[in-house]
Amino acid sequence: MYAVIQTGGKQYRVKQGEVLKIETLTADAGQEVEFDKVLLIQSDDGLKVGQPFLNGGKVTATVMAHGRHPKVKIVKFRRRKHHMKQAGHRQNYTEIQITGISAYS
Repeated sequence: MYAVIQTGGKQYRVKQGEVLKIETLTADAGQEVEFDKVLLIQSDDGLKVGQPFLNGGKVTATVMAHGRHPKVKIVKFRRRKHHMKQAGHRQNYTEIQITGISAYS
């Protein structure tokens, strides 16, 4: 059984017990969170697809930790122009573990 959820402007394919890193949530570590923007659920009963979201579809997860991804270096360089800019970026994330997938419709 798996589901496709939307959070933080991105879509994720999740299975029960899976650990993944998503965009930052305001929940504390150890807290339960619910995702109600479920686009699709595949189960033994078959495939259920929302238009765009499933009515009654819900995915629950536990927040494991918060952190930051590795640094990404950004370099802008123009040859023969005496122009070079450097910058770095570290994106924040929330690590969650999927605890349940349910569909009522």
